[in-house]
Amino acid sequence: MDKVSQLQTEQERIGAKNDEQIPAICGICPEGCWVKVNVDDGKLTKVSSHQGNPLGLTCMRGLASPEIVYSADRISHPLKREGQRGERSYQKITWDEALDGIVDKMQEIKEKYGPQAIMSYSGRGAFEPSFVDMNSVKPLLRGSTSFLYPFGSPNTSGVGSVCYYSYGFLAPLPTFGIPASRMKADLENTEFLLLWGANPSTDSPLWLLPKVKEAIKRGAKVIAIDPIRTATAKLCGNWLPIRPGTDGALALAMINVIIQEKLYDEEVVTNWTVGFAELKEYVSNFTPEAAEKITDVPQAQIVAIAREIACKRSSYLMYTGLEYTNSGVQNIRAVMILFAITGNLDTPGGILLNEQPRLALEKPEIKVSNGVKPVGANKYPLFYEYTDSAHFMEARQAILEDDPYPIKGLIVIGSSLITSYPNVELTKKALSKLELLVIVNRFETADTAYADYFLPSTTYYENLSYMRYPNNYVRIRERVIEPLGEAKNDSLIISALANRLGYGHLFPQDEQQILDWAFAKDPELLKQLRNNPLGVQLPINRRYRKYEQGLLRSDGKPGFNTPSGKIEIASSILQEYGYDALPVYTEPLEGPLKVSSEMLSKFPLIMTSGARINSAFRSQFQNITKLVNKQKEAQILIHVDDAAQRGISDGDKVKIRSPRGEVVFTAKVTNDIKRGVVEVNAGGGSPIQAEGWREANPNYLTDEKNRDPISGFPAFKALQCEVEKIES
Repeated sequence: MDKVSQLQTEQERIGAKNDEQIPAICGICPEGCWVKVNVDDGKLTKVSSHQGNPLGLTCMRGLASPEIVYSADRISHPLKREGQRGERSYQKITWDEALDGIVDKMQEIKEKYGPQAIMSYSGRGAFEPSFVDMNSVKPLLRGSTSFLYPFGSPNTSGVGSVCYYSYGFLAPLPTFGIPASRMKADLENTEFLLLWGANPSTDSPLWLLPKVKEAIKRGAKVIAIDPIRTATAKLCGNWLPIRPGTDGALALAMINVIIQEKLYDEEVVTNWTVGFAELKEYVSNFTPEAAEKITDVPQAQIVAIAREIACKRSSYLMYTGLEYTNSGVQNIRAVMILFAITGNLDTPGGILLNEQPRLALEKPEIKVSNGVKPVGANKYPLFYEYTDSAHFMEARQAILEDDPYPIKGLIVIGSSLITSYPNVELTKKALSKLELLVIVNRFETADTAYADYFLPSTTYYENLSYMRYPNNYVRIRERVIEPLGEAKNDSLIISALANRLGYGHLFPQDEQQILDWAFAKDPELLKQLRNNPLGVQLPINRRYRKYEQGLLRSDGKPGFNTPSGKIEIASSILQEYGYDALPVYTEPLEGPLKVSSEMLSKFPLIMTSGARINSAFRSQFQNITKLVNKQKEAQILIHVDDAAQRGISDGDKVKIRSPRGEVVFTAKVTNDIKRGVVEVNAGGGSPIQAEGWREANPNYLTDEKNRDPISGFPAFKALQCEVEKIES
């Protein structure tokens, strides 16, 4: 018996006999917080934070693990649809029947329409590191799996079609030549920190929140730029409410101040940038006075913040909050450029650039070579260039209109499309037309009513795997409990299908092989991990200004991994693909400065959606009593003045209307949101959710046609709406 198995057996023995706490990795989400668990007679009974450890901060979802794992809603056997799509009628079948049936239908579709007629889609439920490493199309690229490449289909897609890829790839790669995952705020040394559209108090994981608290305690000034006064904004005591979608204009106005007052880092600008002169000319129109009219941020504050960024060790925490408007990619670029030209890039207290990560992984290279481009490649060519993926915003058109060619089969892993994409009825119509829909998940979603096959996956408590952490920790993920019923590891479900399709050798066929592949280039590390149950921290070599030392480029030359070798303020890549080279700001197409007076009178409020809440993660966990009790109903946040004008009191049922539709929510009347703005909870609309969430899908209100032209992301955070009280 190897040491991993010995340790697992020992944990089960201790848990079964003594009900003592065992060190483990949380198995509810992919981030892998460190916990202690109680296992009694093979059953998980309690989860608590592993205090005293750097990653031992656990959210309330993790603390609710036993209820999630053993929920009556958990699917533990393969299911097949019986009856019509949409009826939620299933029959239990065996794994052999399910896998054989799926593969037979895939082959039938391939023969009739070509292999490209099958598409896959991966969501956050499939972000477990080994699944990403073993199945992703490119390193660091979550949300797209190469599973269909050997089948002949280029149509791998995922949640990156509506999340993160703008911030993670499309903004930083044309500008700096590295992804955002290699850019990190130096919170330990920063003197001035902007929380720009980010709220670490609801992050999953919560690891950044203590660091923000420590920075404040140390004396760093922290400002939150957000339409919502979040818990973190309250913590730092400095809230700058901004009109949704106008972040780019704010960043450009700060750049204007910095250039006019010559506060930029002249050495960086002269030696390491291209496009500064063009930027100077472009931002001349974005004076603080002009920006105040666009953003609602007072000009004095714009000037003051710009000076602080330039004169202090400054950094930002930013994530997906800026993505969902008509110039989301460029708005993010504007913020990144702001910090670069002020000398806060790869300097103490600024935004650190990590060197190219060492990958120990060894797996077969998988490519598709039939010459067919994936759906959406022609409309969003830069997205395709960086991801090799289909763009799912275009998939429904392909399903319904055979444009650019038919899509007849779809495999959805760890996601919920109906609660994620604008225009709910369009999504339902597309799912209804498919000839094959396969869902891989732990729980029923809104999509499963349309599925032909529903395959049950394990939680991560039931898997043997590994975790890699941002602070260079690596740890084996030990199996805490045995898989429930017939549930299987997501990776091994994909491998089983690949095996039946004739290319199983390209994917690991058991969890031990997953470990062997993951550490094939570093077997000594695997030995260390097996002897150190709490993991190993690999050496961290902190070096600043790595662009001067040839540490960012693959050829070892000084500079950045861009065509010019410099920070491309004017991006040659964006220009090559037909986009604006500069970080050009676009006013939200459905915003108060753009729409007609007639429309503004009907829909005077600005709707933003997608802010996280602590008790759920998007459409997950609104069926878990312990978590639902924290917030029993889907809410809209509305300012006290806006509520008073409409006769709305806290807790009232309200109807929120947009030009697309209307949905009922519960009003949360508060001063913690900007006047004229309403935040609409996302994630509602699944059949197993609590009653107060089940019908509250905000995507009846959103618009699938209103998008960022570079990323294709819909404008979830800059739409017009109206709210009215429901009297009865």
